[in-house]
Amino acid sequence: MTATWPPLDHEEVAWVPSGRPTAGFRAEPFGSTVFRAAVPPLIGALDPAPSPEVRALAEDASLELTRFDATLGGEVAAFAPLLLRSEALASSRIENLTANARSVFSAELGDERKRNATLIAANTRAMSAAIDLADELTRASVLTMHATLMAADPRHTPGALRNEQVWIGRSSTSPLGAEFVAPVSARVPGLLDDCLEFARRDDLPVLVQAAVTHAQFETIHPFTDGNGRTGRSLTQAMLRSKGVTRSVTVPVSAGLLTDVDAYHRALTAYRAGELDPIVRLTAEASLRAVANARTLVDELHDVRASWSTRVTARSDSSVWRLLDLLVHQPVLDATTAASRLSLAPSNVYPLLRRLVESGVLKEKAEYKMGTIWRADDVLEALDAFAARSGRRGEATVLS
Repeated sequence: MTATWPPLDHEEVAWVPSGRPTAGFRAEPFGSTVFRAAVPPLIGALDPAPSPEVRALAEDASLELTRFDATLGGEVAAFAPLLLRSEALASSRIENLTANARSVFSAELGDERKRNATLIAANTRAMSAAIDLADELTRASVLTMHATLMAADPRHTPGALRNEQVWIGRSSTSPLGAEFVAPVSARVPGLLDDCLEFARRDDLPVLVQAAVTHAQFETIHPFTDGNGRTGRSLTQAMLRSKGVTRSVTVPVSAGLLTDVDAYHRALTAYRAGELDPIVRLTAEASLRAVANARTLVDELHDVRASWSTRVTARSDSSVWRLLDLLVHQPVLDATTAASRLSLAPSNVYPLLRRLVESGVLKEKAEYKMGTIWRADDVLEALDAFAARSGRRGEATVLS
């Protein structure tokens, strides 16, 4: 039997249309109408109790996340940024923001020609900010996450709670008939503080706590845009704060990509008072993420090994350090390479030319960016990781 949780209540709110023409050149009808807005329960002091089966699955998934984090050992520092980017890209794909790995790395170097890639790069910065603030989990830290995420979006107010009504539904001009109408804006500060009080507790199973916090956050919908990406950043902050992950960002959002419809159904079930669907989905997503990330790390090891057979150089040559860098930074310019290797730019160019001649790198002059070098072997592995994330399949079963 599915575990229960306090369901949403609702309140009737007057909606006064603006009367302005819509995109279809039809004006909203004049006159006041009434819609029903969600009133989520306060959860700060509640104890979630999913079914024994789902609770056990969540505990297994939590252990698997910790095990993967520890497995990388001395490689953590190198792989952590790459896995963070993978999580940011996957989180963005859930909201139909797609870009290949090459575009995202290019956006991080300053290429603003592709809007989706620029937004995904911003999502990476937001998740990094979330992890930096993991010990706080306060309203201020969430506002900082959102401000970082939305810094490049002039249509919304980065780092500010909404002061208007939002909803999910067919019409962009009215909440009438919407699939879900979020709480009125006056309730948002109190609801968010209560949600984060729940998130800071240390007496709950962590993955259950993270799943409930995420579902409650998305129900509150505290911002006019960027709620999903901010909420998933908050999940990563919780995993770090609770010690489930200590060094890397496991791409849990990539696990959710296997069935985005199920993700939305689980949120709907949570709002109806059912805990099991969102907890189960979070646990299964975590298991898929670990399996997928392990495959990615193995493929990158193979890429690095293959490069060693193509390149000849003295054992103390900086070219080997450049190869190590390219596994985790597969698109770069000479300035970035010089900075990361602590070399003068004039000393980097011969290394880059050698790797072009060896077939490790490809060189291209980009508009307004100068010459860019890319390692296609790594980019293909990252795009394969994203493709696997979008395939439906069974979660890894632990023995």
